[in-house]
Amino acid sequence: MLQGSDYLLFVVLLMALIWDIRFNKLPNWLTAGAMILGILYHLIMSGIDGLVFSFIGLLAGGGIFLILYLFKAIGAGDVKLFAAIGAITGVPMVFYFMMYSVVFAGVIGIILLLFMKTFLRNFLNMLFNFVNSLPSGKLKDLREFDINKTTRFPFMYAVIPAVIVTYYYNFM
Repeated sequence: MLQGSDYLLFVVLLMALIWDIRFNKLPNWLTAGAMILGILYHLIMSGIDGLVFSFIGLLAGGGIFLILYLFKAIGAGDVKLFAAIGAITGVPMVFYFMMYSVVFAGVIGIILLLFMKTFLRNFLNMLFNFVNSLPSGKLKDLREFDINKTTRFPFMYAVIPAVIVTYYYNFM
């Protein structure tokens, strides 16, 4: 059964999806506002226990994704979004969302790499140069085959299916 916090989450994610696709950035007013709304919702509904529940979810979601941000795997807006998601849904749900989001992002990244012409061309050039240079023993520097075209995509492409899968398996 869906609760009020679930509807709040859906509205926040819909706004984040539209904003991320359109501007490739999540605004602070959206992420900070969602954090505050999540905390206030749980405080009003459950008092101090709800406040603690929401605050621990905020720390879990933001803290774990902060590590991914430090490794440049995601942007700062995604960290703040997952802190907000944690404030709205709590620790167990934000962990499911994070796990599935990372899996979906990996699948999307692999698909992008496989279908990008520049990646395939550079990979084949690197492979042929490696094979051709084996007899002479002179290998070219691998930085010469670096991919110039970016493979970045809005992380919301991974978050939305993660939320759908999580709700499907938790409520169906």
